[in-house]
Amino acid sequence: MKTEILTILSKQDGYVSGQDLCEQLGVSRTAIWKVMKRLKEEGYEIDSISNKGYRLLHEPDCVTKEAILSRLQTNYMGKNVFSYEEVTSTNTIAKQLAEEGQPEGSLVVAEKQTQGKGRRGRSWVAKKGSGVFMTIVLKPQIAPTNAAMITIVTALALNDAIKELTELDSKIKWPNDIVLGKKKVAGILTELSAEVDYINYVVVGIGVNVNTEEFPEELADKATSIFLEAGKNVNRAKLIARTMFYLETYYEQFLKTQDLSLLQEAYTKVLINMDQEVQILGSEDSFTGVARGITKAGHLLVEKPNKEIVEVYAGEVSVRGLYSYT
Repeated sequence: MKTEILTILSKQDGYVSGQDLCEQLGVSRTAIWKVMKRLKEEGYEIDSISNKGYRLLHEPDCVTKEAILSRLQTNYMGKNVFSYEEVTSTNTIAKQLAEEGQPEGSLVVAEKQTQGKGRRGRSWVAKKGSGVFMTIVLKPQIAPTNAAMITIVTALALNDAIKELTELDSKIKWPNDIVLGKKKVAGILTELSAEVDYINYVVVGIGVNVNTEEFPEELADKATSIFLEAGKNVNRAKLIARTMFYLETYYEQFLKTQDLSLLQEAYTKVLINMDQEVQILGSEDSFTGVARGITKAGHLLVEKPNKEIVEVYAGEVSVRGLYSYT
């Protein structure tokens, strides 16, 4: 009932009467009062006036189940929320839940994770309460070879959510880093459980520096936060809810074709690599060229100095001017 009350209050500009809440939810005034008391204890500022009712004045920046669900506008993405104060890794929890049979769209969120990992095993650590740490469980009926594209789908969704809430010109560094002010603000890690021709599940981990106010010296020239770039705090539950909204939209488009043909244009518009000099650092070969977009499979197209265009599907990509690359 706490979620339903928060949803009603957040959509109301003025006061909503206790009687209206009772009638909408089918509960007693005492039950409503008890929920209001709990919400206030959790940091929600709720004004109550006799004969007028209740009005939500301020919401705490928390990532509880109720805070997320009260803002959610999806059919299934993020509807099944598991919220924790601290975990080793939201991806680890999500994989356990997927193995237990939790449905597609199940979402794991945490205030802090102690063993979060990025691409290539790099650590992802942030102060408790300052970032978004979440993992979504997906069960696409697609070939396992197409699962890597889900990372790009998620990057596009997260980038749209950040743009909407900050009005900043966020970009994507291929394939899935979100960039603000030429520094990394978010990353995505996708893990897969599959048979030869069948996907059991995919877990997509998302880490966002939201309200982080400073970074260690060794990261200050590479990492940033929404707070540092926008000059204001952003409600993390709202960011999660909007990411789920865009993810459901783009994911459904991806499933129609099982490639990125319907999303190529949108992705190219926010690709910070586009028409920029890039350095490809592969395990066997390294070269420099100019990025020319992506294929419908999500591979980066790079034009070499001899005008040959090659597809890059793996390896590190450095962009001049980004992440201290010179």
